[in-house]
Amino acid sequence: MIADSQIDLRSNITPPIHALKSVYAVTIGGRTGMRIAALILTTLVFSGCSKPTAAGDERAPGSYKVQFDTSKGQFIVAVTRSWAPLGADRFYTLVKSGFYDGARFFRVRPGFVVQFGIAGDPAVNAKWRGANLQDDPVVQSNRLGTITYAAERNPNTRSTQVFINLADNARLDATRFAPFGAVTEGMGVVQQFYSDYGEIQPMGSGPDEGRAEAEGNAYFVREFPKLDYIKKATIEK
Repeated sequence: MIADSQIDLRSNITPPIHALKSVYAVTIGGRTGMRIAALILTTLVFSGCSKPTAAGDERAPGSYKVQFDTSKGQFIVAVTRSWAPLGADRFYTLVKSGFYDGARFFRVRPGFVVQFGIAGDPAVNAKWRGANLQDDPVVQSNRLGTITYAAERNPNTRSTQVFINLADNARLDATRFAPFGAVTEGMGVVQQFYSDYGEIQPMGSGPDEGRAEAEGNAYFVREFPKLDYIKKATIEK
């Protein structure tokens, strides 16, 4: 996490940006700290329209598992629809459509979160831009290994970006971050994803989410070639 700062877990960033739609960290004292915190809260905002839209997501089963084959190995996420029905339906739809195949783990903050959900194809990102979900009530805590949508400070701004908690982040529970599943196998793989690029822009020198959405994987390959990525995400039968 950013040292001594507050982060907002948003999705896709670049004033409006896509980052963990709103994850936060600690606090900086004084006016400088307040300015930095304000910047982070602004930049970790999900780009696109904040107006919820009916995207026609497929209704997911009551529970299902997703196998992620990645550049570091395999991990499995078990989704429980009753935890966050709208989020579970959206994730099911995205996985089945191949949205996450090739996606980079573009924001990795050891001890905090791993974030992904920008498609490798700019045309696919454009298709989903603004396809926001109504918020689900938070019925589970953001404990280690749970998976949750990134979102803006504004309500109903979840879309495609998600994060996996690398620690017990219960402080996120009060800010509309509703887990919809959890890693049940391969958490050790998730904890090994490349993190040396640091925080995303503009807080750090890592990836710029706006460019990533506009340019797709060509941007990541050219400027952040060491990022780990999803080879294939599959609904288990």
